[in-house]
Amino acid sequence: MPDFRPFPALRYFPGTDLSAVLAPPYDVLSAHAVDRLHARHPHNITHVDVPEDHDYAQAGAMLALWVDQGVLVADTEDSFSIYRMSFVDETGASREIQGVLGGLEVVDYPVGPIDPMSANTRASTVLPHERTTDKASTDRLELMRATSCNTSPVWGLSLASGLTDALSEPGELLGSVETDGVTHRIERVSDPARVATIRQILASDDVLIADGHHRYGVSRIYRNDIREATGRTDTPAEQTLTFVGELIEDQLSIEAIHRLYSGVGAEDLRRGLAAFFDFSPVEEIGPDTLAAMVRLGRLVVVWPDGSAEWLSPKPGVFDDVRSLDGVWLETALSEVPVEVAYQHGLAETMECASSGDFTAAILIRPTSIDEIRRTAREGLLMPPKSTFFTPKLLTGWVVRPTEPLPGHEPIV
Repeated sequence: MPDFRPFPALRYFPGTDLSAVLAPPYDVLSAHAVDRLHARHPHNITHVDVPEDHDYAQAGAMLALWVDQGVLVADTEDSFSIYRMSFVDETGASREIQGVLGGLEVVDYPVGPIDPMSANTRASTVLPHERTTDKASTDRLELMRATSCNTSPVWGLSLASGLTDALSEPGELLGSVETDGVTHRIERVSDPARVATIRQILASDDVLIADGHHRYGVSRIYRNDIREATGRTDTPAEQTLTFVGELIEDQLSIEAIHRLYSGVGAEDLRRGLAAFFDFSPVEEIGPDTLAAMVRLGRLVVVWPDGSAEWLSPKPGVFDDVRSLDGVWLETALSEVPVEVAYQHGLAETMECASSGDFTAAILIRPTSIDEIRRTAREGLLMPPKSTFFTPKLLTGWVVRPTEPLPGHEPIV
């Protein structure tokens, strides 16, 4: 059963201009964006989360100084933080996504697929939902070692029922920020009875790691380091900062991450696709194309000259294949020596397609809630970059210490 714990959060001093010190997640920031955020305010969280010249020792010293100076102040008791994001989605509908920030236990993932026949009798745990691409993890690990803190949350999805209802009552409002059309709000919950209710709900079923697989993996390495150094398994390093929401339709906004192919000629790529898809011309690519893809059950290939074609699955070719566009493409191109890159956003993908750096781009559809749930229940893994969850969580609302704060006994 997943162990999800409150903790004494480090937060910006009350009255701080949060719009000046919070930041988007480190992994969506360009170098230019980091420079701009560094210049915005001397206490912007990127000074610690994305330190200049990758100077992690300086990041650790700066965080300690901020605590000494009262820039960041620790809660006097363990708490959860309800995080709400209000926005208007691409269809024009008003939405609110809410979840809770806390410390999620760091576990060793099970090896191999889980027998679905026994899925309901096994112990609940924390599970991955997609294969990860090769990526250097030393950045987050060195930052964690230098700061003894979690600065950026992992995003988890709980299969337990009732979490959304349990979070509906407002907590103590600590701040609100509007950016890029999204209103972000944070509320503290420290009432023992409410904390216990949230913990009980989350302990009743699996938590699926939706975003931040590398951060979670790094937390496992860090946890093992602390175990070896202390001989203990009861330190705050046993958990990592995680935002957990309920795995239901109205609590998720999922967009596609499109594919960019290279390393092979256009004719060979077309030949591989033609065994599984029928081609037909697309007159014009625009936002309506993405909606049409979902409605028609098709993908779209975009060539460097700007021409585009529908990819309509041939009857029966994917009957024994999961209903995931990423899996369809892996199946179709399994004998084609392609190299694949990933790009979110239609405009950005079209720009890459016309750059001449790629043989073609293929637009795919967002992953369905049913497939995400199936992934969890059956212990399966999706292809890399199968889901893009939006809006993105801001960094800096909560910093979670991975060592006990002086004079504070962690909750058990």
